[in-house]
Amino acid sequence: MVEVKREGIILQKTNLGFENEGVLNPAIFQEGNTIHVFYRAVKFRNNSTIGYCKLEGPLEVVERAECPILYPTFPFESHGVEDPRIVKIDDLYYLTYTAYNGMNALGCLATSKNLLHFEKQGIIVPQITFKEFRLLAEAKSVINEKYNRYNRDKKNPNQNDSCLIWDKNVIFFPRRIDGKICFLHRIKPDIQIVKIDELSQLTRDFWSEYFLHLEKHIVLTAKYKHEISYIGGGCPPIETPFGWLLIYHSVHDTIRGYIYSASAALLELENPEVEISRLPYPLFEPEEKWEIEGEVNNVCFPTGTAIFGDTLYIYYGAADVRIACASVSLSALIQELLNFSVVSSQKLLNQ
Repeated sequence: MVEVKREGIILQKTNLGFENEGVLNPAIFQEGNTIHVFYRAVKFRNNSTIGYCKLEGPLEVVERAECPILYPTFPFESHGVEDPRIVKIDDLYYLTYTAYNGMNALGCLATSKNLLHFEKQGIIVPQITFKEFRLLAEAKSVINEKYNRYNRDKKNPNQNDSCLIWDKNVIFFPRRIDGKICFLHRIKPDIQIVKIDELSQLTRDFWSEYFLHLEKHIVLTAKYKHEISYIGGGCPPIETPFGWLLIYHSVHDTIRGYIYSASAALLELENPEVEISRLPYPLFEPEEKWEIEGEVNNVCFPTGTAIFGDTLYIYYGAADVRIACASVSLSALIQELLNFSVVSSQKLLNQ
């Protein structure tokens, strides 16, 4: 097994009104030795905004904003903007987040040219009821029964038009692939992928056609015990010579409740919907007291990374109330993944 080092807690809640209930699930953007951190800040009654701090090196906080840099401004995000991720494609920063209005949780996008001012682009995932989703997804084949289990609203079994299927964990790849913008998203229980020429293509007709061929767009589905309940995107994919390194979150329902772990997989560089390999065990799981006890117990929820030399730093929400960091040798992690490759490890190493 690859060795992971706990670097400890790097950010905790403060007495400031916008983050006095918790800080978690940070988006990370690295510029040399500087790390920009955009984190979910929670106040009373679980209302979330996006806070900001700056690190020098992987762990030292040198600057922290005293007010949120992104906050709810539209009805569809009235109860919060949550769980950001960030990448830069060409000269534009893409910050994705989940908008929550008390009923629906949907992936949104904000863009920036300078990391100071962000322009909201709105909801970019489908706005569709489960009834509509199932009608399309099952038109040609039977879908995993977990889609019904996790997305059918038990409180509103008739699925009225105001109750939409939750689509979260929107994460862009940090470059175009074969000329296309690509992003991961998650409708439980799997991780899916979208490949488009431009964002304007994300119309209702696009999504209808997409769900008619849902099986073609599934990147990862649960395979091992630690991820048997469901999985979801974590950190933006990292490009390596051997494939896209994806650190994602995996969930296992146990007698202690859901356990959220950080897991790892490799995807093909030019065809990222193809899985090369994944670890058959969690990269790391809740072990420390500050990961086991919190607002939600037993949570390690990875959302961003930074690389210093051969060390990969993984930033994550710990028990949904604080931000922590773990580190691992990048080369060792890649080699361990290649040991479990469905493609010949030697073939990949010789490329």
